[in-house]
Amino acid sequence: MDERRLIWNEEERKKVFDCRVFTIWESYCKSPVFQSDRNEPNIFTVIDANDWVIVVPVINDSKGKQFIMVWQWRHGSRSLSLEFPGGVLENGENPVDAAVRELREETGYVPEKIRKIGEFSPNPAIMSNKVHFFLAENLVSTGRQELDDDEYVEVVFIEERNVIDGMGKPPYIHALMGTALALYNKNSLPDS
Repeated sequence: MDERRLIWNEEERKKVFDCRVFTIWESYCKSPVFQSDRNEPNIFTVIDANDWVIVVPVINDSKGKQFIMVWQWRHGSRSLSLEFPGGVLENGENPVDAAVRELREETGYVPEKIRKIGEFSPNPAIMSNKVHFFLAENLVSTGRQELDDDEYVEVVFIEERNVIDGMGKPPYIHALMGTALALYNKNSLPDS
């Protein structure tokens, strides 16, 4: 494959909007080589945001495998969502540290064992960031949450089977939670 036939070249970038969560840019790009007869660049929208982490915290006890999850309000969907803990990387923070921090802040648990199980672009058509997925095991309770001022979450323990059976239906409506669950399932198989 000749990649040059697919790659667009950015000639200019203009900031359209900026807030604490993301920046929106207009990206002025020239088309690939096979469409080089166009002189004017096309304008594309790009959303820049810090990377995110999502943590799948697993407790294995006499009741079997359970996930520690959080209920929270989602303004975009205007509904409650039942999710794995997660959040935004702080500037300069590495994904592992962010995963441990977000798990501790939202749930009050810290992992003795944590490992990365995947990384995706949430929407590469318009977003520049990545989401990093982690599996957290051997969890120890700190006894308290450390929530942000605008963060309201309720911690719950949900049986693994209930999450697997419920994913894709309310209250499991967050698409990235489905991705996290798929990565968890892949990494829970023998020889993974």
